[in-house]
Amino acid sequence: MPETKVKKTEDFNEWYNEIVELADLCDKRYPIKGMNVWRPYGWTLMSHIDQLIRDEMKKTNHQEVYFPLLIPESSFKKEEEHIEGFGSEVYWITHAGVNKLEEKWLLRPTSETAMYPIFSLWIRSHADLPLKTYQIVNTFRYETKQTRAFIRVREIHFFEAHTCHVNFEDAEKQIKEDKEIAKRLFDKLCLPFIFGKRPEWDKFAGADYTISIDVLMPSFRTLQLGSIHQYRDNFSKPYDISYEAEGGKHEFCHQTTYGMSERILGALIGIHGDNKGLVMPPEVAPTQVVIIPIIFKGKEKQVLSACETLYENLIKEGLRVQVDNRNITPGNKYYTWELKGVPIRVEIGPKDVEKNEIVVVRRDTSQKKSISNKLIVKTINEELKSIAKDLYDKAKKILNDNQHRVKTVEEAKKLKGIVELPWCGKENCALEIENILDGKTLGEPIDDKNCSHPCPICGDKSITWMRYAKTY
Repeated sequence: MPETKVKKTEDFNEWYNEIVELADLCDKRYPIKGMNVWRPYGWTLMSHIDQLIRDEMKKTNHQEVYFPLLIPESSFKKEEEHIEGFGSEVYWITHAGVNKLEEKWLLRPTSETAMYPIFSLWIRSHADLPLKTYQIVNTFRYETKQTRAFIRVREIHFFEAHTCHVNFEDAEKQIKEDKEIAKRLFDKLCLPFIFGKRPEWDKFAGADYTISIDVLMPSFRTLQLGSIHQYRDNFSKPYDISYEAEGGKHEFCHQTTYGMSERILGALIGIHGDNKGLVMPPEVAPTQVVIIPIIFKGKEKQVLSACETLYENLIKEGLRVQVDNRNITPGNKYYTWELKGVPIRVEIGPKDVEKNEIVVVRRDTSQKKSISNKLIVKTINEELKSIAKDLYDKAKKILNDNQHRVKTVEEAKKLKGIVELPWCGKENCALEIENILDGKTLGEPIDDKNCSHPCPICGDKSITWMRYAKTY
């Protein structure tokens, strides 16, 4: 079968761009750079990811909301750190038609400043808490670096959960739940990841602390897929989100957020794809099984009948199935569905009908096997589970093999991927290591933090390990 012009192992970034275009995921020719058109196949993939997120939100008693896109300047300016963090990325609206607005509006870069004035109206007493909401919307940030589909864009498909709690301890329970949600979600997407506590200078604007969710791409750069933020009462005070406690005293809420973006799709493309195209995890593949009739003259009826019977049986199992009846060669059909990353291809020809068999081909391994009709449904379900496990295990090995804990910068300079070095807690030392490694500080691990080695820059006693990597 044809392969990409650029090989994944030779030039990952060019390979990625080629796959996005060939697989019809989005169209980058929209006249505003970084604002791409979602094509049907890409949008279906993203919608399946969104559905997994919605399932998790329902399971954890979050309620979906949908807030307006536009935020008044007065609402945005209430939290100083937040303004400083997002001010340079904001798109402002100054006119309605020819009329100058009395107050400027902005397109949401994220939704704290849109939601929290309303939260202050919704919450009155401790009985209204916890408030657990989420929305899946588009956000806008003026990205000045080179744009890349799904990874670095100016209009972002964005999930954000916002919660309010009676105190810090209850908000901490929410942080724990968010981490469990992430684990379940990314397991289904076959994406192993690491949690990291961002350093003070790189946490979310206005947060008490930020936990990032990072994956390692085949380019040995990390990609941040999402983040979890503990706000304490940093936002509730300026936005007056308070409740009447049991004794009649008014207390400010403690808040958290959990956000993820379309970068998840970028990670799926980059981590699982190969030189034939996408390789989609079964959970989100728009088509999980494609059935290819192998037609010979005079045998059309029985082959198409066998295809239709299998289609009906698999649909009853709740699988997403398609029969490719196009009037083109089987080879061209194989190429199409390999490019789209369909997990399983089924081939049925006259000889298969005679033997009461089908041929099953796995997208991830190209492994072919003949299956008796009696075992078809059972085998296909087993193969889909096996594909998911193998995709996860393969990605996990790449992450494990390229995550290194070393004592000196000299050792770190020889390594690719994620390196952990002792850290004394001083910002200057971490930034110096960034410069030496030409990378970015990812943050400290949230587990296994104990470090007895001296800081490689100043020689002082370390308080933890700090991770560094080249990033997107």
